[in-house]
Amino acid sequence: MDYNPFDPGVLRNPYPTYARLRLEAPVCRTSFGFAAISRYDDVLEALRRPQAFSSSAMGDLIDGVKALSPEGLGRGETLLGSDPPVHTRLRKIVNRGFAPGRVAALEPRIRAIALGQVAEIPNGSVCDLVASLAVPLPVTVIAEILGIDPDRRRDFKRWSEEILSAAAGPPTPELRARLELSFVERAAYLEAVLEDRKRRPRDDVISALVEAEQEGGAMTADEVGNFIVLLLVAGNETTTNLIGNALLAALEHHLFEAIALDLSLVSALVEETLRYDAPVQLTFRRARQDVELAGEKLHEGELVGLLLGSANRDERHFPDPDRFHLLRAKTTHLAFGLGTHFCPGASLARLEARVALEVLLSRFRRLELADREVERVPSLLTRGPKAVRVHCS
Repeated sequence: MDYNPFDPGVLRNPYPTYARLRLEAPVCRTSFGFAAISRYDDVLEALRRPQAFSSSAMGDLIDGVKALSPEGLGRGETLLGSDPPVHTRLRKIVNRGFAPGRVAALEPRIRAIALGQVAEIPNGSVCDLVASLAVPLPVTVIAEILGIDPDRRRDFKRWSEEILSAAAGPPTPELRARLELSFVERAAYLEAVLEDRKRRPRDDVISALVEAEQEGGAMTADEVGNFIVLLLVAGNETTTNLIGNALLAALEHHLFEAIALDLSLVSALVEETLRYDAPVQLTFRRARQDVELAGEKLHEGELVGLLLGSANRDERHFPDPDRFHLLRAKTTHLAFGLGTHFCPGASLARLEARVALEVLLSRFRRLELADREVERVPSLLTRGPKAVRVHCS
């Protein structure tokens, strides 16, 4: 069988296709030039073995986006697209901004932002919870963590959406024109911000990265810029998708009433959503040598697509995987990756999703889907709803 991640039916619901892949073609060489890996154990092995499966494939994807820019995004290494020892150097610096204590201390501010957003939803209304909560909360939080001016947050959201569009495939002439303008705008803005932090450091992540750049060149200026762009997307779009997917799961499985009576269940809702409908569905690696996986030989240089969403539904690892089980025993899902590239913002994403749902359920006791069909964001890498329209009362 062939696997077409752009097929409209697959974009709506990839999980039946994933099940066929796991059964019939656990290593599926696609017409898109990569081998799709669908079983949990095989995805896990590739994630655990950077010496055999290089993250340079993600660097190539990022370079493809850069190529659309008239100015370029910088020539430095990226956290997402590098291997040890470069990745180790960058990760050590980046972890400064996401230390557990620092993330935990953000909860009161995240709750205040969520309360402000939810307070604007009229009781008895039909409201799109993606536009009202799932989008503005993460973009506000990541902008504040970085130290971005409030009046540029809409630009941040637009820039991140356009980056993901560029990564999804060859752009249309219209999208290419928007991307070129976006690249120029973003590069000029970030250059001004970095220069400002050099003169007047603040208590934000950009200042911490600039300090690392000035500490004997621990990070180059291009690497700082690349990481800010990565946070722009990863700290924004993926958390929006996590919140949206959790809302959909709870609504479709009629769980909100029970959870509203016991808000301690919200964390379980978030965790099962990460397994059941992961906000990041696919990541790429490149074979650094001839290697065998699932009984198939992968050749040196071959592009490998690791289907995280499929691995999280693997019946060999998760009992009754297509059932959303709120009280499922703790699982080792792969929604945030594993090993050296485990998502540094995982704890922040979990915190934002939990607080958003707690605040929403504290305001409304009844939430019902207003639409029978929910349209998904068309994306190769990520999965989330365009809108979640609900009756709020």
